[in-house]
Amino acid sequence: MFGTVEIPVWLLWVAGLLAAIAALDRIIGPGIRWFLRRRMERALSRVNARLERKIEPFKLARRQDMIVRLLYDARVLEAVSEHAAETHVPGSVAFEEARRYAREIVPGFSATLYFGFATRAAKAFSRMLYRVRVGKVDAALAHIDPRATVIFVMNHRSNMDYVLVTWLVADRSAISYAVGEWARVWPLSAMIRAMGAYFIRRGNRNALYRKVLARYVQMATEDGTTQAIFPEGGLSLDGRVGPARMGLLSYIVQGFEPGGRDVVFVPVGLGYDRVLEDRVLVAAAAEGGRRFRNRPLRVLVYAVRMLWNRFCGRFKGFGTAAAGFGAPVSLRAFLAAGNTVETLGETLMARIASVVPVLPVPLVAAALGDGAASREELRERVEGLISQLQSAGAVLKLPPQGIEATLDEGLTPLIARGLVGNDLQPVASGREVLRFYAASVPTKASNAALPQT
Repeated sequence: MFGTVEIPVWLLWVAGLLAAIAALDRIIGPGIRWFLRRRMERALSRVNARLERKIEPFKLARRQDMIVRLLYDARVLEAVSEHAAETHVPGSVAFEEARRYAREIVPGFSATLYFGFATRAAKAFSRMLYRVRVGKVDAALAHIDPRATVIFVMNHRSNMDYVLVTWLVADRSAISYAVGEWARVWPLSAMIRAMGAYFIRRGNRNALYRKVLARYVQMATEDGTTQAIFPEGGLSLDGRVGPARMGLLSYIVQGFEPGGRDVVFVPVGLGYDRVLEDRVLVAAAAEGGRRFRNRPLRVLVYAVRMLWNRFCGRFKGFGTAAAGFGAPVSLRAFLAAGNTVETLGETLMARIASVVPVLPVPLVAAALGDGAASREELRERVEGLISQLQSAGAVLKLPPQGIEATLDEGLTPLIARGLVGNDLQPVASGREVLRFYAASVPTKASNAALPQT
């Protein structure tokens, strides 16, 4: 019993390491976690002091706690029972399926990552690529009920939308985005989830999945989490602001309690002189689907080349990117007037379209049509189009130096990209791209300017 036992040295090291880990977890770990938690709370207090809309406790809850709360919600449990009965599987199997959906959807927000890195990186990246401008801010935005849940609803022009809006509203609140399946790629997915975004499977018909997603959106809305959604459901393939898909909007309306916290939708219109994915989107539209040809290696090579040119001073950016913030819509007042969720979608998309800024490149593309005989003729067309847009109340974000500067900023990139020749005639291979930009200008002329090919 008291004899000597020989063991290998490596086993002794392993046993000692395990004992040290256990000691750290049981003795030192709680103190470290308390210290980090205190630091996070102080940092959050400083952030909330400068934010117009404070970060709600729901957003700060531990991810595992949020998953448990979602899973044991009465309506989710009811949906689990119905799913088990319909699919003839044990209740435990249906519950595990719901758990998988919840883990996929629920984010794990990190205020440190969001405000310490994401917003700063978004600002630097946006400014590196564009001259960023704000086209319009409706005066009513200053009078939104501070207790209301604010949901930014935006047109979807580019994946830059996420980056641009994150920065532009960084002094108002932290935004929780609804992100499609494209972002569920490691390690990108972990970073996006830590920034408060939640993943959704667009077009999924599974009733259990839709109920879990609906309850998460409703719980976040009830608890005041500021959100951002793209009602179109995907990137615009033709450059226009499309109709709303009712998915997330219907979830919000179904969970709304008129006597509780109000929900206020803020329409945001986004416009670009250069949409980074323009040729990919045009190609997808020509094929009649939404299957994008992703070429990661080509994107990486292009990004490295662009950064090098920027470092050498040869890259001046892609022109202007601008956002307009329209008149907010109170859900309580809207429903009290007898409106439906379909009417809500139409109203929001109309307000978004009304504040999409008109920029030089889309303006010149719309005025160019099937070509111009001279620069003077093109200038006259641009002037006429500007007058028409001003009469219609469109949001114009053009150079303050005047019409010549507008013409230069709009025409030079089109010629440099080979979309328009020096003779001011559209190049055959670039007609659809020109049509894509012209379609974003809210005039009848822009919709019919370029002939079909």
